[in-house]
Amino acid sequence: MLFQLNKQLEKMMPLITPISVVVGVMLAGYIKEFSFIIPWVFAFMTFSGSLNSSFSSLKEIIHHPKPLFLILFLLHILMPLFAWSTGKLAFGEDSLTITGLVLAMAIPTGISSFIWVSIYRGNIPLTLSIILVDAFLSPFIVPLTLSVFFQKSVEIVAVPIMAGLFGMIVLPSFLGMVFNQFAGKGAATLSGRLAPFSKLGMAIVVMLNGAVVAPYLKEVNLKLVLIGITVFCVAFMGYLISFIIANLLKYDQGTTVAVTFNGGMRNISVGSVLAVTYFPAPVAVPVVIGMLFQQVLASLYGIIMKRYFSRKVLQEGHTL
Repeated sequence: MLFQLNKQLEKMMPLITPISVVVGVMLAGYIKEFSFIIPWVFAFMTFSGSLNSSFSSLKEIIHHPKPLFLILFLLHILMPLFAWSTGKLAFGEDSLTITGLVLAMAIPTGISSFIWVSIYRGNIPLTLSIILVDAFLSPFIVPLTLSVFFQKSVEIVAVPIMAGLFGMIVLPSFLGMVFNQFAGKGAATLSGRLAPFSKLGMAIVVMLNGAVVAPYLKEVNLKLVLIGITVFCVAFMGYLISFIIANLLKYDQGTTVAVTFNGGMRNISVGSVLAVTYFPAPVAVPVVIGMLFQQVLASLYGIIMKRYFSRKVLQEGHTL
């Protein structure tokens, strides 16, 4: 029954995520106070996804680190540069909005990319490595990136961020891999049973994030619409550029899926906290608007890649 439910939820993910955002915004007054459970739900999703990963598979990434370096280049050099250039074209000398766009691209990869990679059978050990490495580097990389573009340093209280990321990623991942090491086939069975609850967890997280974003969307004007269009285009290109580069480098399907999702997704929750805490309000607007599009774009690119690889398999079959 759980297996069938998981299959149905996989098919419905493109609908579940945007609906969850809308419901979260509409019910913000009632559910916003429950946003404290987001890290716990994330930890559960990470544990569930890690059950299929082993310590030996992580060694493979260490021996073949090129995709990991590629993702770090995409996340912290190429996409912030693209966001800065797009911001300059769209908003001229509005430095606060441009700062928000760059910050939205400079923050670490999204933890929820883990779920999308597992749904579309991507390289989970690579994804885990990317999330772990990026999480630990982000307190240093984010302020450095902003100082390069804006010649201003940003003081980040690294310890609480690192502690939160440790609780959401490192500890549950380690526990999942330990369980895999000792339980063997039992880990795969448990992973299958937990999979539908992970997808429901994703819906809950997206809904609660929508509730957090709601106050920033009360006053809809032309500038807010322009910011929304710009954020959408930049986020869309993040996925597309990652997908194209992975194909040009002739990566296998699992690696291409991992590179695409990790290159396109960002940890918007961390980004919104940084924006609100360390910058004037206008900087936070592009970051929190990104929350509305990110999961929808992940759904879209999941469908695109599924069709692309299905077509590729058929073409290879005809060639043989």
